[in-house]
Amino acid sequence: MKIVLASNNIKKLQEMRACLPTDLELLTAADFQIESPHETGTTFVENAIIKARYSSQVSRLPAIADDSGLEVDFLNGKPGIYSSRFAGPEASDADNNAKLLNVMEGIEKRSARFRCVIVYLRHALDPMPIIATGTWEGEIVNNPGGDGGFGYDPLFFVPELGKTVAKLSAEDKRQFSHRGKALLEFVRLFNVS
Repeated sequence: MKIVLASNNIKKLQEMRACLPTDLELLTAADFQIESPHETGTTFVENAIIKARYSSQVSRLPAIADDSGLEVDFLNGKPGIYSSRFAGPEASDADNNAKLLNVMEGIEKRSARFRCVIVYLRHALDPMPIIATGTWEGEIVNNPGGDGGFGYDPLFFVPELGKTVAKLSAEDKRQFSHRGKALLEFVRLFNVS
């Protein structure tokens, strides 16, 4: 079965392919020249639905989308849905990480979580999408550590594993991450629908 992933992020595609059943052929938005729609939602769920609906409409295939981000308790859940553009609309991962470190300088309360919402639409007008979620608790470190992953991975320390996400193996990341948990929940819900 072919499904379009409403993303062109290669690392996200690799993570998803590793978790999804092998009988699902995951194509990317780039395979259909799909531009990213404007994420005008106010929640992860709304933005994931916007992306999945648009990709399904253009490709005429079922679509899966995720919206995920970092929620820092000291910042009342920010950057949240604005995680990829925390330092501005064209911000790089390095820009976003630098801004977060600057904002958190001298702050003792460093608890945070990654949150992921996955939405699956059978077709563009699907009135009952499958929605799966996952969270990953941790804390923000003072200095980046590791060179794996993407986004805020070098700053997100997982106490139970004793390292930042950027130092984890791909297998550990699949097992413990917010996206891995959301994908497991998606597969469960997909198989019963």
